[in-house]
Amino acid sequence: MQIKTTKLKTYNSLNEFTSTKKTIITLGTFDGVHLGHTGILDRICNIAKQENLESVVLTFFPHPRLIVSNDTEIKMLNTMAEKAKLLEQKGIQNFIIHPFDKLFSELSPREFVEQILIKQLNIQKIIIGYDHKFGKNRAADINDLIGFGNEFGFNVEEISAKQVNEVSVSSTKIRNSLLEGNISLANDYLGYSYMLSGIVVKGNQLGRTIGFPTANIQISENYKLIPKNGVYIVTAILNNKTIFGMMNIGVKPTLGENLLSIEVHLLHFSEDIYGHKIQVNVIEQLREEQKFESFEALKLQLEMDKANTLHYFENWNA
Repeated sequence: MQIKTTKLKTYNSLNEFTSTKKTIITLGTFDGVHLGHTGILDRICNIAKQENLESVVLTFFPHPRLIVSNDTEIKMLNTMAEKAKLLEQKGIQNFIIHPFDKLFSELSPREFVEQILIKQLNIQKIIIGYDHKFGKNRAADINDLIGFGNEFGFNVEEISAKQVNEVSVSSTKIRNSLLEGNISLANDYLGYSYMLSGIVVKGNQLGRTIGFPTANIQISENYKLIPKNGVYIVTAILNNKTIFGMMNIGVKPTLGENLLSIEVHLLHFSEDIYGHKIQVNVIEQLREEQKFESFEALKLQLEMDKANTLHYFENWNA
């Protein structure tokens, strides 16, 4: 991934955002901020530089489908904090996360344009998908938006059907790959290693009794997609340091437990990190989750997992 140095400003409401400059905006979930999004985001950043505009990505939280159709099953590839980090790397200047509620969903197309695009965003240009619908009951489409642009003096650029489909297909393929445990394929579509971000909390501490202490990761965002249960090669970012490790996602069947846990064994690491923020980058699956006949059998397998992980990292930069 190309890393850019623009400092991103994040806003938790449209009401927090102000700009004396005209803006170029796009809106959508941008879930994953993956390779399918790159062309759109690069276009926005380039136009912003060429025309001295502020670049803005507007998204909504919770996901509109949760409010409009009560779709509680939806899982996202990024938390909002992860998304902000990725958008900053892409060079976006402003990221607005606006609360989506029933009242907002009742805005008419004209009210949305006048109150949001014109008054609050100071819009000069918007880049939007050909199939985008907006306003109450999703009543308006890109042709209506072009009409409003002619009326109020802003430009509308259409994202082609091919580009929209590429983004949609990429997101679907990434989700499916993660749920199948095919991390390397998911990472190919993402353009970076899939990440899990959370806080290190105390677990049952049984791992240390067999020589494999683990950091239990608590992810507070229940909408975050968790990959398939199994053992994975990972890197962890702790206090701006990168540490190699292996991670288990699962219910620990050997221990007779049934609650999902995410545990990371950090190699050559022994510091007390309870309460610390951690980002785990998932690189590759080592094996499926399995139940062992004894703790000794589990320990032997963990030794093999560790050897395979060490071997992987020995050749990582080769």
